[in-house]
Amino acid sequence: MDLLPVKRALLSVTDKSGLVDFARFLVDNGVELVSTGGTKKKIAEAGLPVTSVSDVTEFPEILGGRVKTLHPRIHGGILADKDDPSHMQTLSELDIAPFDLICVNLYDFAKAAEQELPLKDAVEQIDIGGPCMLRASAKNYHSIAVVPGPEYYERIMEELKGNGLTLGFRKEMAARTFELTSRYDGMISQYLASHEE
Repeated sequence: MDLLPVKRALLSVTDKSGLVDFARFLVDNGVELVSTGGTKKKIAEAGLPVTSVSDVTEFPEILGGRVKTLHPRIHGGILADKDDPSHMQTLSELDIAPFDLICVNLYDFAKAAEQELPLKDAVEQIDIGGPCMLRASAKNYHSIAVVPGPEYYERIMEELKGNGLTLGFRKEMAARTFELTSRYDGMISQYLASHEE
């Protein structure tokens, strides 16, 4: 798929700078928003329509927020190849709606590392669902767009003023996303290796 129209997006961000303006732009352009926790709250407080991930999964957030987006109704909608009729048939049979855009930025593990928290507390700042969504979206860039940080909002909005997001742009975002998740994992690996229990 060369040109990807965006009709459904999932937003789940730690850094909320520019979030409301970006969400408003998406809504004004007919995009359905799905979101989690604090991100959903901020979007809703701005008077914008947004659906909770829990309403999509029909399952509550559990384990103190450790499990929110790790669900087939989320990842099926992210990983489906829209050019593969069998994938789209499976989504239809299971009543899973595909996503077109995933906007995620990660828990700030660097901040936890700077604070020299006890290791057990620091690991709570390791994002699991966020990297999973980022990597899944980046892998599937032929069918979905990934937005790994607020620094890309302006470009996304400019791109969307056309008829959709080009394959070249989505591939660029995928490469940037894998670079980001690689750095994130490297930082965590170094921290764990250099700290005692």
